[in-house]
Amino acid sequence: MTETMLQEYEPLPAPRARPRRRRGPMIVLSVLLAVLLIAGVGGVWLMRQVRPPGARGAAVTITIPSGTSTSTITKLLERKGVITNARVFRFYLQVAGGGPFQAGQYVFHRHDHMSRVADALRTGPIIVTRRLTIPEGLTLAQIAERVGRLPNRSAARFLEVARSGVVRSQLVPAGFTNLEGLLFPDTYSIEPNEDETRILTRMVSLFDQQVLGLGYQDAPRRVGVSPYQAAIVASLVESEAKVPEDRGPIARVIYNRIARGIPLQIDATVQYALGGHRERVLNRDLEVNSPFNTYRIRGLPPGPISSPGRSSLAAALDPTPGPWIYCVLADANGRHAFTDSSAEFEKLKAAAHAKGLL
Repeated sequence: MTETMLQEYEPLPAPRARPRRRRGPMIVLSVLLAVLLIAGVGGVWLMRQVRPPGARGAAVTITIPSGTSTSTITKLLERKGVITNARVFRFYLQVAGGGPFQAGQYVFHRHDHMSRVADALRTGPIIVTRRLTIPEGLTLAQIAERVGRLPNRSAARFLEVARSGVVRSQLVPAGFTNLEGLLFPDTYSIEPNEDETRILTRMVSLFDQQVLGLGYQDAPRRVGVSPYQAAIVASLVESEAKVPEDRGPIARVIYNRIARGIPLQIDATVQYALGGHRERVLNRDLEVNSPFNTYRIRGLPPGPISSPGRSSLAAALDPTPGPWIYCVLADANGRHAFTDSSAEFEKLKAAAHAKGLL
């Protein structure tokens, strides 16, 4: 091969390597666009929750009960179609401010802007739900007096319904119409449309729930009296006990005296027979001719003398075991001393007189 031919077939130079494309910026740009897209879609979704498209709907009246939390209110508004999303509305209130809100009756519109709903809640109800507190130990007449303080309610009407037999407790024996002692002491939220009959029905229903929950249907087996008589004992315990730890022993004293045929001699029953509370029961008061005068009759009075609370109801069904037949005030805090000895009883009574307790 000649030199000329060698030159002709000289190998060509190797091709240059292509420069690599830099893909990093493209990935970042793609992610950023995706985030912006998601944020945009999320923002649109969020605005549709706060301000639903279209016209707001019809008016709806909603009653918010007393003590309802903001979280429960938002769920109620969502369920009624006022707002579209309870969780978003709670977040909206955290940002815009609001809560806790007043109980009562409100008028909202379905499918409404959250700002208008929040404004309505901040403004307050058009009709306010009233709170009615019934302490333990009140008589039917005293409860009626409290009901009569509510707007457009009458104490006389409440008493009339309570004595008519229209509303009945499961504990009331056949032929009885008096609901004394069968209204449960509690704090009630009274709605504007609830009349005296409805208020009474709620109180009696709650009482029945309490006693049946405690097992009053088993009173004959557990304490040897009827369920209604156990409620009478509970009312006597409520009138006598001043400290919680005395309820069980006082209930036991009552049952022990009944078993032995000893008059109960409870001053509160005399006061009930006389028709009102007195600081001291005098000797002449003990002569009042009434089936509620437990100084003259033996056994239980014919009915309760007040509305007992749950603790007294429980004590009447589960009295503390013991032999006592006497109880006497022992200190200014209302604590009692208990004994089954008449001699010890006289000493305790003398000590109570010396302390100015009797």
